[in-house]
Amino acid sequence: MMQSETSLLVVVDFQTRLMPSIDGAAPAVANARRLIAAADLLGVPLVVTEQNAQGLGPTIPELDVADRLIVAKETFGSCATPAFLEAIGNHPEIVICGCEAHVCLLQTVLGLLALGRNVYVVRDAVGSRRSESKETALARMARGGAEIVTTEMVVFEWLRTSAHEKFRAAVALVK
Repeated sequence: MMQSETSLLVVVDFQTRLMPSIDGAAPAVANARRLIAAADLLGVPLVVTEQNAQGLGPTIPELDVADRLIVAKETFGSCATPAFLEAIGNHPEIVICGCEAHVCLLQTVLGLLALGRNVYVVRDAVGSRRSESKETALARMARGGAEIVTTEMVVFEWLRTSAHEKFRAAVALVK
C-alpha cells in the first residue's frame, strides 16, 4: 500500500518535442499534473527526468516543474544515471508516470524493481506513441512486479482516511 510518508513521485520525460506524438497525451498530462499537485499537498517528494533535453526539449510547461529537481539523462533507463539514483535516495515506494511507456518508463521501472523498490505505475498518467506499445509495456511491468494503479488510487491511498486534514483539497484534485 502506498503511503505518503514513504513515497517518492517520479515523472519521466514529459518533454516538449515528444508530447505531440503521444497517443492520448492530454489525459496523461492532466493526470501527471494532478499527481504533482497531490504530492505537493501531501508532502511527497518529486523527481523529474528529461531524456536528451537538447533533442527532445525541456519538460512541458503545463507540469510547472522548472523549480524542481530535474535529472538530465542520456540513458533510457533512469537507474543507469548516477544523479537519478542519488535523487531517489532510499525511498521504498516509487510512484511513477511518464513517457514513453515502452522505452524510458519501462526501463526505469525494471531498474527500480531490480533495486528492490515497490513500484506503482500510474497507467492514466503514462503515454506512448501507439496504444499497443503502452499496453504491452504496462503488462510487462506488471509481470515484472510493478503495481499498475490510477491517479485516484494514488491520491486516496496517500490520504488513507477521509479524516485527513487535507482530504477536501486532495479530493478536489481528482474530481
